[in-house]
Amino acid sequence: MTDSVTCDVLVIGSGAGGLAAAVTAGKLGLDALVVEKDAWFGGTTALSGGWLWIPCNPLAVRAGVQDSLDRARTYLRHEVGDRYNEERVEAFLQNGPAMVEFFQTRTDVEFVLGSTYPDYHPDAPGALPGGRAIYAESYDGLLLGDRLSQLRPQVREMTLFGLKVGSGPDFSHFFKARRSPRSALYVAGRIASHLRDVLVHGRDVRLMNGNALIGRLATSAFKSSIPIWVSSPVTGLVLEGGKVVGATAQRPTGEVKIIARHGVVCAAGGFPHDPAKCHQFYPHKPAATSHYSLAAPGDTGDGLRMAEAVGAVVEDRCSNPAAWMPVSRVPRTDGTFGTYPHSFDRGKPGAIAVTSGGGRFVNESDSYHDVVEAMLRVLAKDRSTGFFLVCDDRFIRRYGLGIAKPFPIPLRPYLRCGYLKRGDTIDELAARAGIDGAPLAATIARFNQFARQGEDPDFGRGRNAYNKYQGDTDHRPNPCLAPIDKPPFYCVRILPGDLGTFAGLRTNGYGQVLARDGSAIPGLYAVGTDMASIFGGSYPGPGAILGPAMTFGFICARHMAGAAG
Repeated sequence: MTDSVTCDVLVIGSGAGGLAAAVTAGKLGLDALVVEKDAWFGGTTALSGGWLWIPCNPLAVRAGVQDSLDRARTYLRHEVGDRYNEERVEAFLQNGPAMVEFFQTRTDVEFVLGSTYPDYHPDAPGALPGGRAIYAESYDGLLLGDRLSQLRPQVREMTLFGLKVGSGPDFSHFFKARRSPRSALYVAGRIASHLRDVLVHGRDVRLMNGNALIGRLATSAFKSSIPIWVSSPVTGLVLEGGKVVGATAQRPTGEVKIIARHGVVCAAGGFPHDPAKCHQFYPHKPAATSHYSLAAPGDTGDGLRMAEAVGAVVEDRCSNPAAWMPVSRVPRTDGTFGTYPHSFDRGKPGAIAVTSGGGRFVNESDSYHDVVEAMLRVLAKDRSTGFFLVCDDRFIRRYGLGIAKPFPIPLRPYLRCGYLKRGDTIDELAARAGIDGAPLAATIARFNQFARQGEDPDFGRGRNAYNKYQGDTDHRPNPCLAPIDKPPFYCVRILPGDLGTFAGLRTNGYGQVLARDGSAIPGLYAVGTDMASIFGGSYPGPGAILGPAMTFGFICARHMAGAAG
């Protein structure tokens, strides 16, 4: 016999978008319920950097950042082009600052301004060199009580031996630990507290980045008596008289029918782990061995399939169907592989990206999304499956390479398992990695000639504010350029990956899911990566997934509560 429960708002998925919808609904007097298929709550957000891109956010206004909604519109029209949907973009721009203020003043969420984190295309009309990105302040996980064990933990490859390095000052201290006594002392304290937490609590309890954002949102939900059911996959939507009135879920104790009086919110994480949909939408038609997602494993397209079953449409008019990220595969001792995101090392001075043919193809200091876009264009021509990030001994000792950490962390384990390739000469490195040797030597010789002068005539590396932000500000004359000339030489193989999908359900400015004829499906909403990206497949700045996710969670909850116009 199927049990039945009733609520006002049912949220399918427990990432930032879903929790924002639930918490907003709760604060507006609605009875909300969050249902999560995995054993942990937090979704992909818990694994992320926790950044939100919100133009004219209250923190920026208070800091005196010179921005305006008109300027943001100009930038987005340039970025999105003919995929610009005025209704949805306007809803985001108008409500984003209000969302931030709401969560800052009425919940446990606290944000920090990324005042120097530029838009990803800082020379475009309307772009800013900083101030549109915010991230969650670190959080004491013990405030979650017994529910801390249900918060999705960080993947080990994204930590420093289990310790998560946070954004902003925390990252800066770790980066400068070998050159600054103050930073070294800070890092020593962080490591000591981490070890203590692991011994006492079994994990690091100082939550950073996406873990901090989810921890704060979940605490806010629990304080509003909003349950989060884990290990409870939704199996289908309930449709009555053309209106979505709830869903069925498989609980550990059996099937439950959930009636939602005001609406159901699909926030199930898009389709990055649905091979069929990835093959349908991704331009490189990935097989299981050629593309790797950093999204939570449970993000398999459930929300999209359930919505399509009641008449919804997946928007396929995207310049890119996903938020791309270059990744490397990390062999583990148990024979499995981890996936490492190359968001940090590419931009530092003294490394270049080359194809198996030995030539450069991209400005390595551009955004991760742009680098993979360029990679996919190259792969479509030469039928290879990735590229190589090449550096010398000076670079790897100072910055590391991929998951291989800087000196004094030993490189031997990564060489032994094959993650890193090393050669005493460029020709030897090329032979071991499978790169054409003569073209690689010529590429590095040309690169070195100009790098010593701080110039990159081929790709303009280091010329804009975002490139400089990704570089090393202590390095002169160009923070992104240094010659590759100190043996031995190293490289790691890079493959296309993603942070989550952009293609998703068509929605209107309230987050209501649309049918093929453009009408709203009554009772059904979508947020996060279940909702088609409002940026049409472009990636304007840091937090371009979570910013709209939380904003539309806020919007759709207000709409269900009757607080929107």
